[in-house]
Amino acid sequence: MTQIQLRMKTKIGPLYLIATDKALTGVFWTKQPAPMMTTELTPAAIILKNTQLQLTEYFDGQRKKFELPLSAEGTEFQKKVWKQLRKINYGSTQSYKDIATKIRNKKASRAVGTANGQNPLCIIIPCHRVISSDGSIGGYSGGLKIKIHLLNLEKNPSFA
Repeated sequence: MTQIQLRMKTKIGPLYLIATDKALTGVFWTKQPAPMMTTELTPAAIILKNTQLQLTEYFDGQRKKFELPLSAEGTEFQKKVWKQLRKINYGSTQSYKDIATKIRNKKASRAVGTANGQNPLCIIIPCHRVISSDGSIGGYSGGLKIKIHLLNLEKNPSFA
């Protein structure tokens, strides 16, 4: 299925949004090998513009939940983890161990961390809300500075 890409400027740097005519398939920190959007008249372009609007609202502290058609490519285990990540409330955090327990695989904390790091829909699927069991921040595909910014934004929307 053909994908197109839109570069979005944000307060935390550029994001590259990827969509097909049916769903958003990626939110990345770096440019991807998909062609750039050239018209706003296709179903994929409409999804990208809607994603851009919702992310802008999120960064402005006005949106807590995304309402977009999503399609994330991954293994069954990864999809199970990503589905659980979507259940973490705005402004809250859970540990890798919490996620492993909730997907009924208590010993899979490290695998949860790996799946978390391979999330193709960062921010939309809130992998930034996952921290270590000891309360330390853990890692983040966009870097720790961005993870801290996102967590601070969600704890205090006026931070936007």
